[in-house]
Amino acid sequence: QVPLVESGGGLVQPGGSLTLSCTGSGRTFWNYGMGWFRQAPGKEREFVACINWSGQSTYYADSVKGRFTISRDRAQNTVYLQMNSLKPEDTAVYRCAAGRLPVGSWSRPNGYSGVDYWGKGTLVTVDS
Repeated sequence: QVPLVESGGGLVQPGGSLTLSCTGSGRTFWNYGMGWFRQAPGKEREFVACINWSGQSTYYADSVKGRFTISRDRAQNTVYLQMNSLKPEDTAVYRCAAGRLPVGSWSRPNGYSGVDYWGKGTLVTVDS
């Protein structure tokens, strides 16, 4: 059973918006930090954003800062990624993750190694 299930991906025009959702399946993640990574074809996995267990602390990659917003609903066991002003370079498979590493560690080169649970991913394509 996949512990995290993403939804909300799809095709959007440049400048458009999408909201991704990620829901825990089979267990709760109320005391885990949650985050998003993405991987474009032919490129390495890239950190996007993360939020701590309480929802009071967030961190973003420079490439998405000011355009993307991460949030969570602990009661619904769900984390969201609101993506605005989308660009073609945002095209990628977006994967949800849960881990107990500090917010500031998610963006480090090997930050993904501290993730405990992964979703399968959802494809976001930004194209006119």
